Amino acid sequence: MTTRAIAAALAALLSAAGMARADFVPEVVGQVATLPEPRPHWVFVSDLLLRRAALFDADSGEFLGMLSSNVGPIAPLVDPAGGAIYLPETYYSRGSRGTRTDLLTVYDPKTLAPTGEVVIPPKRADVVHGAGMAALLGDGRFAAVFNLTPATSVSVIDTRERRFAGEIEAAGCGLVYAAGDRRVAMLCADGTLLLITLDERGAEAGRVRSEVFFDPEKDPLIEKPARRGSSLFFVSFEGFVHEVDLAGESPRFAAPWSLFNAGEREAGWRFGGVQPLALHEATGRLYALVHQGGPDEHKEPGTEVAIYDVARRERVHTVSIGNLVGAFLAARMGLEAGGVGAWLLETLVPNPGADRIEVTQDAEPRLILVSQEAGTLGVHDAISGKFLRNVDDVGFFPGMISAPWR
Repeated sequence: MTTRAIAAALAALLSAAGMARADFVPEVVGQVATLPEPRPHWVFVSDLLLRRAALFDADSGEFLGMLSSNVGPIAPLVDPAGGAIYLPETYYSRGSRGTRTDLLTVYDPKTLAPTGEVVIPPKRADVVHGAGMAALLGDGRFAAVFNLTPATSVSVIDTRERRFAGEIEAAGCGLVYAAGDRRVAMLCADGTLLLITLDERGAEAGRVRSEVFFDPEKDPLIEKPARRGSSLFFVSFEGFVHEVDLAGESPRFAAPWSLFNAGEREAGWRFGGVQPLALHEATGRLYALVHQGGPDEHKEPGTEVAIYDVARRERVHTVSIGNLVGAFLAARMGLEAGGVGAWLLETLVPNPGADRIEVTQDAEPRLILVSQEAGTLGVHDAISGKFLRNVDDVGFFPGMISAPWR
């Protein structure tokens, strides 16, 4: 049986035993609230089934609001000046068919209501787990959206003037990563990296193609890097860290280093997940999902979070991942966290681990974990690794998670 099937069976069994959740109290509808100033532990959770990006407070567990994003929701792009939130979206005139319209929608950060939109070419890549699908460049003036038709290109949007600035072809290269105020980085199929420079109108002003820095045939990179300042940290299928510094005119590559020592590799420890990396910039701690398995398991959930000091290139701590599925079921059934019923569920239900992680960027950072098997966030102290709480009912099929405020 699958994890979901086992969980459903246990839920039915416990409900029949009289442990159903408390009486439902309906919410008062039609209220419109205004958010306070953003806090560093606010987290966006995109949901592929609910077609939204929901905002939660990881401290209180409160649901704060959501952006309704239709097809393929990804992590929202937050203006560094705080004036807007942007989200690339796709709509069809007949719901799932008909004329397609792609947009960069502008949202009010106080009410999460849409305030504007920029129509872009109907080409944006719709990928289930959309890391690298869009980027807001350093000062927030331009946004870049990755296109895949299957030809690859970039749509550039001027957020200040709210206009489509143009499309830039990028054959053989994919995904978009911010590389300063006027540059976009892309990974290329031959193991190189492409840097595209924009002018003040958002048109291409130049491009630089790097040397080969990884072998896409022998050890490909997982395309979801962690960022520290101008540097991106990619990890390969085999668990080697590739640091790319984008501060100069051309990319600079540090010598790769391994997440695992010889003994750990022999024991079958591997890196993997859907959103498997996070980095706390101030401390230089890199967080990686790891599990024991075999080759080609780079999408498998992690059973632990390994924490590394990127300056020393060594592991400094390991965090075990609790049973998020068991916690999700317990919450749905009204069982008290830490009680006998919740303990029974978390003991009997198989623990799938987590396949997505994020770290907040404040002085008291939080490590956020989620599994696509359950709509529950696990919240840990990112420095000590101590488990703090679960945030329940965050969605049905979590996609990307992001903590954009500092």
